[in-house]
Amino acid sequence: MKATLIHAARDIRLEEVADPRVVLPGDALVRVVASCICGSDLWPYRGIAPTDEPHRIGHEFVGVVEEVGADVATVAAGDFVIAPFARSCGVCAMCQRGVQTSCLNGGWWGETDRDGQFVDAGQGEYVRVPLADGTLVALSEQPDPALVPDLLALSDVMGTGHHAAVAAHVQTGTSVVVVGDGAVGLCAVLAARRLGADRVVIMSRNPARQELARAFGATDVVTERGDEGVAAVRDLLGGIGPDAVLECVGTEGSWQQAIGAVRDGGRIGYVGVPAENPSLPVRPLFSRNIAVGGGVAPVRHYIPELLRDVLAGRLRPGRVFDLELPLDQVAEGYAAMDERRAVKVLLRP
Repeated sequence: MKATLIHAARDIRLEEVADPRVVLPGDALVRVVASCICGSDLWPYRGIAPTDEPHRIGHEFVGVVEEVGADVATVAAGDFVIAPFARSCGVCAMCQRGVQTSCLNGGWWGETDRDGQFVDAGQGEYVRVPLADGTLVALSEQPDPALVPDLLALSDVMGTGHHAAVAAHVQTGTSVVVVGDGAVGLCAVLAARRLGADRVVIMSRNPARQELARAFGATDVVTERGDEGVAAVRDLLGGIGPDAVLECVGTEGSWQQAIGAVRDGGRIGYVGVPAENPSLPVRPLFSRNIAVGGGVAPVRHYIPELLRDVLAGRLRPGRVFDLELPLDQVAEGYAAMDERRAVKVLLRP
């Protein structure tokens, strides 16, 4: 089969690899219907995270189960499934507490699992899914093809934006500022409105992304950065800033923006991958009573709840995919996202 490998910074290739198969009793073999490129994939693409040797890449996909191992009970051949970006068993102490990204038996796509078997990454034609019962979420019937982008968004970005809003305690009447206008930030706007926020400000300089943010429910746009951005936010929100800031980038600058903007006594929900390892100024957080929560999103925990709204037509996160390409053009997809010509790229095998 064909799958995506990264060889070095800005060197993405689609190559022939060995066909995956069911190896362990808890495995499922999934034919990928759609996958995508994540903003976090750009860290190795840009060389911020080093690539020491060629390896598989991609962690978001939906597809159809082709075959299952003898112990698999919750999915069957023919099921349409959503695969979250982390594998999890569903039964350990951490999974039972809703933190599947800390599963005691799980892991990530594109690595060797605890049984010594290689686990396929998502940007390919097929994936062997270990721990299929705990990892995959099966739909009760085949979805309308038009819903595939929305379902794919549940594998990562919608659940991640939702996690930021949950961590920041967004609820009815909350005022919110979203730092970051990528796919996660845009989904955070959607999540904040879904949870009842009545004022949602997106910090963005990109007109197309501003337009999508407004379609998702943003009430205001702030284009300024730094001290000017903080002042603009405060002017919009009663002179004190928002109840919650959703940090969806993970850089030193985005954190400074988040801390500067949030009101005293407010909360920051963070989900931006901290590729630059930003530091937190504990003394100002302490002095201003600012609470910080978040981290890597346990999207497997959120998928059932969000899926109900997608299937009911109440939630349409798939609009973050503004470029769709065949898998054999995956290198162009990375370039488009790197150059901010696309918010998020959907790939079809």
